[in-house]
Amino acid sequence: MQGLDRSRKTLAAALAALAGYVDAVGYLSADRYFVSFMSGNTTRLATDLIADRARAWIPALLITGFLTGVAAGSFIAHKAGKLRKPAVMMLVTVLLTTGSGLAALGYRAAMMACLVLAMGALNNALQRDETPVALTYLTGALVRIGQSIGAGLAGKAQAPAWPFAVMWAALSCGAAAGAIAFFIFGPPSLWIAAMSCTLMTLASWRISRSNRS
Repeated sequence: MQGLDRSRKTLAAALAALAGYVDAVGYLSADRYFVSFMSGNTTRLATDLIADRARAWIPALLITGFLTGVAAGSFIAHKAGKLRKPAVMMLVTVLLTTGSGLAALGYRAAMMACLVLAMGALNNALQRDETPVALTYLTGALVRIGQSIGAGLAGKAQAPAWPFAVMWAALSCGAAAGAIAFFIFGPPSLWIAAMSCTLMTLASWRISRSNRS
């Protein structure tokens, strides 16, 4: 986050909110499994292997799907070059739109597959130097906030923590919005995510075009 300009920081916060929204809808739609928080699914996998082995395949497939989405997004990002942001965002938009349609038809498993692929790919939308910016998991942001507080108490200079706090707040608010929308609209609440992602794709295109000019 520290190396991004204002437009990219704004887009990063919006994408984190989108990730929180989609994860909340997926979590509430599919028996408390995650589509972006793979640490949680890893814990579910480990505990299911001990306590409920018949269900362990669910988090295993979600983790595999997330890795596949990251790999697909990375491939497209490398091929797209300077247009990596809109190219990756277009992939995410297509996956979220497809997932929304599947949800409306009642195909929950296929919907979850689309969502987990989308959230994996999303992590390739932004990068700082050669390192992608994490958008769907923010434990590292909390670590940076805590380190900044500790360094301040010790009287040491530290990079400002507010960009990481903004990212954490964005994901949290997105998740809350996703939960509210799900309880009001049910699975069709995913259409809100698909439409929002379309707008973010257009915004990423504008940012890429301004950089090229």
